[in-house]
Amino acid sequence: MAGRRRWSTDEILDAAAELLRTSDADSFSVRKLAAVLGTDSSSLYRHFRSKTELLRAVADRILLAAMDDHRVEGDWKQRLTALALRMRDAFGQQPELAAVWGRYASSGTGSRLVMEEVLQALRESGLPDGEIPVRYHRIAVLIAALISSEAGAGAVTPEEREQGMELFRVAVLGADPERFPALAHFAREVRPLGADRRTAFEEILAAQIADIEAAIRRSRSTAGAEGT
Repeated sequence: MAGRRRWSTDEILDAAAELLRTSDADSFSVRKLAAVLGTDSSSLYRHFRSKTELLRAVADRILLAAMDDHRVEGDWKQRLTALALRMRDAFGQQPELAAVWGRYASSGTGSRLVMEEVLQALRESGLPDGEIPVRYHRIAVLIAALISSEAGAGAVTPEEREQGMELFRVAVLGADPERFPALAHFAREVRPLGADRRTAFEEILAAQIADIEAAIRRSRSTAGAEGT
């Protein structure tokens, strides 16, 4: 009798990514993946020690693909912006995997490439080395949160989106002005979370970059004062 097929690590990750497109991290299991591949869980545990390790590897492949043809161009602000948009586009094509990345932070090659690019850009900015790790962490958290949020909205069906819009209109336009005076005042201008996320993403990222610029100016001003 012929033995069961031996699946490569890349084939396992391809199957896992496909399964995650139709489910989420909570319902995903190594057992379900094994069933898709027509094998048993023990054969997959030879490649990955746990479900978490497997999910991290799937997320890292998205980062690795995003960085595959990345070229360093422009100043540090342009580098950070280009990297964030590149990552957003990569996860936008597979929105179900964005939540996986946000929860199971990768530590693979793709993650290291992203970390290196952010850190290099921050060093180029002129920030003192002592401030770079904290700024890196803020940018990483911000980008992960924005991408996960945008991807989550992108995974909603048209029917669910329309239902959500109707509920939003009813809740906002029908707000009791005595109990919710500010909401009633701005009701016709307030937009739902799903509206124009692309612009919001870029504006929030730009605000973080502007905050870094302000920190650089303060650092230089302090250094100049101490030197006089």
